[in-house]
Amino acid sequence: MTASNEAAVQAPARSERSHRRPVASWREHHGWSASASLRRLGAKPVGSLLTIAVMGLALALPLAFYLLLSNVQSLGDALGRNQVINVFLKTDQVASNAQLLAKQIEQHDGVASVTVKTPQQGMEELSKMQGFSDSLHALDDNPLPYVLEVQPQDGISADTVSHLIDDLRSMQGVDMVQDSGAWRQRLDALLDVGDRAVLILAAMFALAVLLVVGNTVRVDITSRAEEIGVLKLIGASRAFVRRPYLYAGIWYGLFSGLLAVGLALAIELALAEPVARLSQVYEGKLHVGGLPPWLLLAVPVAAAFLGWLGARLVSAWQLRRAA
Repeated sequence: MTASNEAAVQAPARSERSHRRPVASWREHHGWSASASLRRLGAKPVGSLLTIAVMGLALALPLAFYLLLSNVQSLGDALGRNQVINVFLKTDQVASNAQLLAKQIEQHDGVASVTVKTPQQGMEELSKMQGFSDSLHALDDNPLPYVLEVQPQDGISADTVSHLIDDLRSMQGVDMVQDSGAWRQRLDALLDVGDRAVLILAAMFALAVLLVVGNTVRVDITSRAEEIGVLKLIGASRAFVRRPYLYAGIWYGLFSGLLAVGLALAIELALAEPVARLSQVYEGKLHVGGLPPWLLLAVPVAAAFLGWLGARLVSAWQLRRAA
């Protein structure tokens, strides 16, 4: 192989090495910045722990409200949020009319099932109630009408139930419809308010995390003004100078997010025993759940991003002022 051919072969190799060198240096500085910022947090443990604790508590509050709100909805279901709608027929309606009306109602949207309760069954239920048995024996005839117990489908909205009740009242042979629709609407309205409150709280505490991290980074940059000035004199770029502070913001956010998740899990653990007793009271109908796994994983990631964003905004502003 001639010298010219060897040079032609070696030229791409040198070009590739020269291209890899800045990338390797960039990666090396990222690794150094991450470890250096972590060492700085460990060098001042009291201040770092206090900052992380404040941020962790701020992030844990929306999680606690979310846990409470989701379980209030479960409690509402156990208390009868999808309660049976009782349709009282007129006293002149016979069994065939009741069965026919029940089949019509079963075809209605939002209806899961319909059960026909005869006057005799109603009389037996009343006789078992304290104080009614003697009075019922004095009656010559059974004055109770046929009753249709309409079970709405699970998960339907209050508006759908309201339309269903209006349709039931307009049916021929129906005397009265008994339902706790107003109670369901109030519960839905309260849950909607709770959902909005959780979102507002989450936004407010996210802003608090930004401010806490930003102020911490600002103080750190101010205390290292001479060091930053020396770095600029030897040609360091703004990105090079602010990189350790960005990693500091990430560490603050990540650790505070992990603390918030730990606090939320501690709240779940503390409530486990009384909630189990409450579920027994409702014969297992009350199903209380914890925070979903995706949310527990998302909180530290989101907190780390908020920490990075707060450090990014403040460090850019501080370094621009120092320029």
